[in-house]
Amino acid sequence: MNYKKTIVMTGGGTGGHLVIIKAIKEKLPYEDLIYIGSENGQDKKWFENDGDFRDRYFLDTEGVVNKNIFLKVISLFKIILATQKVMKIFKKNDIGVVFSVGGYSSAPAGLAAKALKIPLIIHEQNAFIGKINKSLLPYAKYFISSYIEESPIKAYPTKDEFFQKQRTRKDVNCVIFLGGSQGAVAINELALKIAPELKARDIKIIHQAGENNINFVTQEYEKLGIDAKVFGFTDRLSSHMNEADLAIARSGASTLWELGANALPAIFIPYPHAAGNHQYHNAKFFLDKEMSWIMPQNEIDIEKIISILDEDLSHKSIKLMGMVEKYANIKIADLLKEENKS
Repeated sequence: MNYKKTIVMTGGGTGGHLVIIKAIKEKLPYEDLIYIGSENGQDKKWFENDGDFRDRYFLDTEGVVNKNIFLKVISLFKIILATQKVMKIFKKNDIGVVFSVGGYSSAPAGLAAKALKIPLIIHEQNAFIGKINKSLLPYAKYFISSYIEESPIKAYPTKDEFFQKQRTRKDVNCVIFLGGSQGAVAINELALKIAPELKARDIKIIHQAGENNINFVTQEYEKLGIDAKVFGFTDRLSSHMNEADLAIARSGASTLWELGANALPAIFIPYPHAAGNHQYHNAKFFLDKEMSWIMPQNEIDIEKIISILDEDLSHKSIKLMGMVEKYANIKIADLLKEENKS
């Protein structure tokens, strides 16, 4: 019987972090896995009942971003207490490697790995490195990022279905608006403003308005006499993207790389209050390679958007095909398995 060490997966708070954990742990079906996250955020919703993990621990931690000094001290004290708990968990198990995706949920396991000299592998989703990942970077054996040349793996863990439905775009016959499952008011308002122009050009509309905005947005389209496809959360996002020729979207990491994998050019409107303005930096990474456009939320230019509708998108679409690598989840899983053996 072969003895196996344990892989710890940690981090979260938001779906952007947790989707990375999910994509990679599904490629580790025969490994002994433990998940360490937070009682706050979305961690429990995603993994509390996930049988792929032998054990799941949710600790009392919270973020420090956008808090006053008093609340920051409390948050840091909670992280210290949680780190002590994690060190006890690690000592009870033979941990081979810790895989962290960042966010405040990851701090205790990352610090415990450092203290106990357990190999730490970090995945950074955004072009702007998060505070926790930045503080732990000097102690990481591997730091994985799609945005930096020295990364051992540059591909982003994106589901195969976005690649499978990949196609080259040229003319705009359908526009998709993506504000995430919670929606984005600025993108909803923009969509409704330019909808008459899209209708006049016989351009179809697909619109992720957010779960709480579906009825309102649908009614507004009906008032305009437009038959738009409106939804909130969906597990058919790759199919919706495949119908479209141009996206107008936020630029969270998952959305950015899913659009890239699908070779769907986008006008990015970054969420202006994201930590470290990371959505802007994500979109700029694509902009600098001539694969997208950026419009800050306070500089939305409807005339510019309308002019883009007349552009030949094939140049950007083909560049996206050559830029976004496949099988990142398998590559990262293989790295974890290899490290877990040593």
